[in-house]
Amino acid sequence: MTSPIPNPPILNLDAVELIDLAERARQRGGEMPTTRFGGRIGPIAPLIGARRLGYNLTEVAPGKAAFPKHSHRANEEMFFVLSGTGELRYGDATYPVRAGDVIACPPGGPDTAHQLINTGDAPLRYLAVSTTDFPEICEYPDSGKLNAITGFGPGEFRHIARHGEGLDYWDGEA
Repeated sequence: MTSPIPNPPILNLDAVELIDLAERARQRGGEMPTTRFGGRIGPIAPLIGARRLGYNLTEVAPGKAAFPKHSHRANEEMFFVLSGTGELRYGDATYPVRAGDVIACPPGGPDTAHQLINTGDAPLRYLAVSTTDFPEICEYPDSGKLNAITGFGPGEFRHIARHGEGLDYWDGEA
């Protein structure tokens, strides 16, 4: 008997195709600063039919972070460290992390802003799981940016701006 599901709801992490984050940024019209950031990411959720959670496998190069420190106003993230060592920047604190650690990053403001950095000499690999609620506002405390996102894929809207660059509600209205 064959499965009625186009893709089985199971996938071994060995089968996840990792995409270079700097190349992904270039494909999206941006440029990732590779002095502080570097790694690869592999989407899992669409491959196994996930609908309300996003999953990915992330591999971070030694001395780098995959993403800037950020917080989510709508979504919660969880990280499970598979291998390597690093540190978690969380709010104003820093914590060491290693294989087997589970990390909770609930929605919030600067107090829940988070970033994983590889402080070891081997790749830091972790499974990232998050809710996928939209609209979403992400805040980046190190650079003072805000990112408004309505979703992923066709028709999505994203707008990144810095705090203080906002307009009055009636600006430009006749």
